[in-house]
Amino acid sequence: MKKIVFVFAMFFLGQMTFAQAWQGSGDQKFQVGLNGWGNGTGVTATYDYGVSKIISLGAGANLYFSGYKDDNKDNNVFVFGRVNFHLQDALDMPSKWDLYPGVDVGVIGNTFGLGAHLGVRYFFNNNVGAFLEAGNNGSIGVSFNF
Repeated sequence: MKKIVFVFAMFFLGQMTFAQAWQGSGDQKFQVGLNGWGNGTGVTATYDYGVSKIISLGAGANLYFSGYKDDNKDNNVFVFGRVNFHLQDALDMPSKWDLYPGVDVGVIGNTFGLGAHLGVRYFFNNNVGAFLEAGNNGSIGVSFNF
């Protein structure tokens, strides 16, 4: 029994050792989380695709349950495109961490929407991590690596 526990522990530690938060071109991330401030309180989902060592392009949507922009229920959905600039290599960060400023441009309700954020990701293993994006439309949640 001790050998089985030891093997599983070594496998788990091995997975944690090789976690990569940002790999550059071709990297794909999917995130789901909660919006706590900005255009409202609700849920968010984003997808990012690495086009170079430092730039990713993506898309996302936020669904707000309360605190709508301008107290208008028509503003309960924000659909957007986004660009992020990954600073992991520039700042010589450990491979589990990714720091990225970014911009969101899209439509909220029937008006133009613009957002800016500073995000950070930490990956527990190669597949699952946590993220926090702070800015005028911030969120926190889980990040998945594909």
